[in-house]
Amino acid sequence: MERKEFLQSIGAGAAFALMFPCVHGCSKDGEDLETFPEPTGVNFTVDLTSPEAAPLANNGGFIFQKSTPELPYLDIVVARNLEGELIAASKICSHQQTEEVRFSTADGGVFICTTHSSKFAQDGTSLNLATTSNPLKIFQTELQGDVLRVFE
Repeated sequence: MERKEFLQSIGAGAAFALMFPCVHGCSKDGEDLETFPEPTGVNFTVDLTSPEAAPLANNGGFIFQKSTPELPYLDIVVARNLEGELIAASKICSHQQTEEVRFSTADGGVFICTTHSSKFAQDGTSLNLATTSNPLKIFQTELQGDVLRVFE
């Protein structure tokens, strides 16, 4: 067998051997990710003068509003976008319901899921092919003095 024939004969097998674990690793069935319900009944306030809200003093800063006994599904990201506006979105990614959404100053300010790098515009529109049919849930905000209200 000549060198060229030998390389061609192992080429397909090697490609299959390398590709099979990757394809399997990217499948939803192969992952043991904890999933979370999307926040509902959202209506809370954030005192912007509190130490917990300090990151919101700067454009690009964000905080997490965690669940409480009164609001059990309250995983929300509150951010001050690059224009200085206060915005809020679900921390639960619409791609696979993991609670890994953050605000990123990259690309002009987007929400990004650190689990699979799904990106969402500030209006919740998907910026990735994997999530085009699943927008990120965005909440309304209303600023009165130093108190930010986040609600549906």
